[in-house]
Amino acid sequence: MTDPAVVDPRTGPGADADAPKGLDLDRLAAHLAVHRPELAAPPLRARLIAGGKSNLTYALRAGAGATRREVVLRRPPLGHVLATAHDMAREHRVISALAPTAVPVPAALLLCPDTDVIGAPFYLMEKVDGEVFRSRSQTDALTAGQRRGLAMAMMDTLADLHAVDPAAVGLTDFGRPEGFLGRQVRRWAGQLDQSRSRPLPGIDELRDALAGSVPEGANAGRIVHGDYRLDNLLATVDANPATVASPGSPASPGSPGSPASPGSPADTGGPVAVRAVLDWEMATLGDPLADLGLLLTYWDVLGDSDVAAGNPVADGLGPRAGFPAGRELIERYAGRGDVDVGPLHWHVALGCFKLAVICEGIHYRHTLGQTLGGGFDQIGDMVAPLVEHGLRAVREQ
Repeated sequence: MTDPAVVDPRTGPGADADAPKGLDLDRLAAHLAVHRPELAAPPLRARLIAGGKSNLTYALRAGAGATRREVVLRRPPLGHVLATAHDMAREHRVISALAPTAVPVPAALLLCPDTDVIGAPFYLMEKVDGEVFRSRSQTDALTAGQRRGLAMAMMDTLADLHAVDPAAVGLTDFGRPEGFLGRQVRRWAGQLDQSRSRPLPGIDELRDALAGSVPEGANAGRIVHGDYRLDNLLATVDANPATVASPGSPASPGSPGSPASPGSPADTGGPVAVRAVLDWEMATLGDPLADLGLLLTYWDVLGDSDVAAGNPVADGLGPRAGFPAGRELIERYAGRGDVDVGPLHWHVALGCFKLAVICEGIHYRHTLGQTLGGGFDQIGDMVAPLVEHGLRAVREQ
């Protein structure tokens, strides 16, 4: 996005039209005039924020000069929306509940379940300053110390999320922890049936193998993000090259890295902070190992695979992009929280299955012309490698 008045950290180049597809600005302005009049000052303009491959995110600008406000709007994708997969009320509720915790989230501003306003439910949240690190062009510009600090801050934030007591933030009824992992397999199998539009060798075998070997899930009952990964975070990296971070030192959100210890390799790079966790559409109460398994799927499976090269979902992630290996991420997470990580093979296999189904759903919407933005033509190519790795992982457990 080139207009500084509507730049959001998650944007790429956007359309120049004042009303991008998926928004009716006249109806939106009328709704805001009643419910949030300070956000309805004319002119109301919007741009699609590039990068997301599921729910649609827009930067909104209301007013001009001293009265100008900039916020972010989230709505489900166009067409072929799978039941419960794009629930705006759940997103709004969870970020509202987490606002007073150590987990950084944007402030929730307004929820509108009325589909008559823009054609779908939506909510508004504050615009948070920071950057989404998604592509190699971004992560290649970081020093080794900055990459490590970013990865460790990501894991610290996930550990902080899993440490939140759902009862303390009013989320005791946000999900059903009992039988969570088995329901995950059944749910994504059902999503697959709704999105299947071509032969997918091995995916039914993977589904059956997962269904036949569901672990007990001793950690169930934590808040689970459902799609936790580097490019669902807004982060800041201090560009001050004078700061030196130790590869083994903590890089907690909002705190600088410690000086390198004597004899340790010094990587230049400034403090790193996670400013906001985004995209809560699949959040629930369940087993936190599901978040770890999916994260490792992005990090070690896609992030260290030929399929990641140039792919908008995984291009800037993982060891191939100069980040620490997944085992170091898990060690960091385990050292910060009280979750027993145990063997993660089954959870990685579930992550592969889940991500394969998501990619197939996006591919299907793309074939129907129901996606906005670029990069969707490559998403379908990720399904086969994910299925293959998932089968290997489920056999290893």
